[in-house]
Amino acid sequence: MTETPSQCRKLRPGESYAGKQGFTYLEGISRETSGAQGICMHVLRIPPGGRARAHMHESHETAIYVIEGSAVMYWGPELENLMETTAGDLVYIPAGVPHLPINTGDVEVVSVLARTDPHEQESVVLLPELERFVPQ
Repeated sequence: MTETPSQCRKLRPGESYAGKQGFTYLEGISRETSGAQGICMHVLRIPPGGRARAHMHESHETAIYVIEGSAVMYWGPELENLMETTAGDLVYIPAGVPHLPINTGDVEVVSVLARTDPHEQESVVLLPELERFVPQ
């Protein structure tokens, strides 16, 4: 059994890291920063025109809260579904679902992401074969 950290932690996003998906994330709660055992949470800023690579999180769920801006997300086995999001929306992405978000607006998108993977990047699987299904 994995031992849970015995101390509460407070962090302020500061450092950033480049994710496999093609975005830069502000470091937040993770196993590396706080000892989290089953969750990670960080802030994502997507500039106008910013686009992720097609990917999925193999065995981890994702929850997103859009704070500012608007974006679209293509999702599904061939990215055939389109979801539009704006500030105030909550988005759930089940484990293993291919997706590709794009900021199609003219302002930065700011969101908070939480995943059931405390390392965040370990379950990321890039799906370059799906890129052709989404307009450039």
